[in-house]
Amino acid sequence: MNAAKLMPGDVIGIICPCHTADKERYTRFFSGINKLGFKVKEGKNLYKTTYGYAASEQERADDFNDMILDPEVKMILFGGGNVGNELLPYIDYDAVKKHPKIICSYSNGTTILNTVYAQTGLTVFYGQFPGVFANISKYDSAQFHAHFTDESPRIFEKNSEWTCLRNGICEGTLIGGYTTCFAFLLGSKYFSYDKDKDYILFLENYEAFNEPSRISAHLAHIEQHEFMDHVKGLLFGHYSEKVYPELIESLKRFGERHHIPVVMCDDFGHGKNHGILPIGAHARLDADAKTLQFLDPP
Repeated sequence: MNAAKLMPGDVIGIICPCHTADKERYTRFFSGINKLGFKVKEGKNLYKTTYGYAASEQERADDFNDMILDPEVKMILFGGGNVGNELLPYIDYDAVKKHPKIICSYSNGTTILNTVYAQTGLTVFYGQFPGVFANISKYDSAQFHAHFTDESPRIFEKNSEWTCLRNGICEGTLIGGYTTCFAFLLGSKYFSYDKDKDYILFLENYEAFNEPSRISAHLAHIEQHEFMDHVKGLLFGHYSEKVYPELIESLKRFGERHHIPVVMCDDFGHGKNHGILPIGAHARLDADAKTLQFLDPP
């Protein structure tokens, strides 16, 4: 299931399900969105601090559900944080099925994106968030328009050097996001996967939040779940400007253990590039050619 593309002047709903928004910062983000030709609608609880670290689960979920039900809103955009998983019992998944819209986030938004896809079949998008629009780069702008306003891309556009860590070619449904959050999703009653499908897993992390040993532990958690039996390839995104050999070796071992191709890049995640990956799209990863092709672009 795919949502309709954006048209000039459409409304983008901004919510904050994973943290508390700062009004001064978000005002700059909104200005950037307006410059692209779109209007902004704020969630009514966007700036609330009911729990100190965020609004309550119900308040944040109300913002999400209200945006889904609002016929004026064509896209829902939100950023990361820590507590996106608190919303999962409160999301109106039936409403999402009835009113499919573009939903895009990254980082802790991984939890909500993958759960919405699992519960509804709606293709959702990983990679961009409100902060991107404060001073949007040429690459990020091109990614936004490629996926949300123009004819959908047939191949992922690169803006960094891709490194093949294990050779091979695979096809499957794209799924993933921030490594820690995706690992924590496995076993949740709100997240499921199709045992008749193959998957291409994409993951990213950030050195400020997790050292390589912790990433290795999170990868092990994913490996030890039966979901791993359906993973046919791994694309790993930005981690640091510095090269960490221990992380690279961990990713190589991951690929060797499961006999799958592994590629590393800096084109999505917490770095300077915010490429977009559609969760739910069928894709082909060619580690030898270092390409990701969308076989059924949304």
